[in-house]
Amino acid sequence: MNIVARQVFALHDLEDFVKKIIVLMLLVSTAVAAEDASKPWTGSAGLGILATSGNSETMNANLTLGLNYDVNRWHHSATALAAGADTSGVTTAERYSAGYKVKYDFTEFDYVFGLVAYEKDKFSGYDLQTTEAIGYGRRIINQDSQVLNLEVGAGFKQNDLRDGTSEDSGIVRLGGDYLWNFSPTAQFTQILVAERGSDNTYLESISAIKATLMQELALVLSYTIKNNSEVPVGSEKKDTFTAISLEYAF
Repeated sequence: MNIVARQVFALHDLEDFVKKIIVLMLLVSTAVAAEDASKPWTGSAGLGILATSGNSETMNANLTLGLNYDVNRWHHSATALAAGADTSGVTTAERYSAGYKVKYDFTEFDYVFGLVAYEKDKFSGYDLQTTEAIGYGRRIINQDSQVLNLEVGAGFKQNDLRDGTSEDSGIVRLGGDYLWNFSPTAQFTQILVAERGSDNTYLESISAIKATLMQELALVLSYTIKNNSEVPVGSEKKDTFTAISLEYAF
């Protein structure tokens, strides 16, 4: 772990990105500490190992950050991820992503949402993908132990391909997320996303199991699949990411 971490932090861009994440973590942690326990801020930060396959096959270190703010009918969530590695001074993986999503409940089961998402992967067929979308969501299951949300929406997507070309198009977006607390200290989550545009269909699946080790510390195992229907010649359509991380909740 120490060897991989040292390799990652040798990357200038990734190091700069990580510094921004750490500063944000400190600011939010300070804000949370200043609030009463009943206030709506929650968050988590994780550090772990990420194995990739597809356009890049390597073992990386990754940093994650998640922030949530829930008040009345409004639900805000923000995420950030940085991962990378190098071998003998040569960069073999470098990936950043960030996203923000807001929901407004107009009934117990119905809500509207808006989101923006950004992902940069120097070793994918798509060097940069940016998405903006709005839509409607329905809570099919809304229990203490299980929650299932299904969403439909529309928006825009901007893609920069590794061959230097770019694509901008409107999209139709379908999504779903499932949470199952199958024990007092463990949970399973599944996120599915499909974005259909005129130039490309993007599919994403994120499966994760989280087990609480002690108080705010948890072990998280996740498996992510990303697939683009159209990619430049010489690039793989599918990328997979397997991660194991220690996550601290605050």
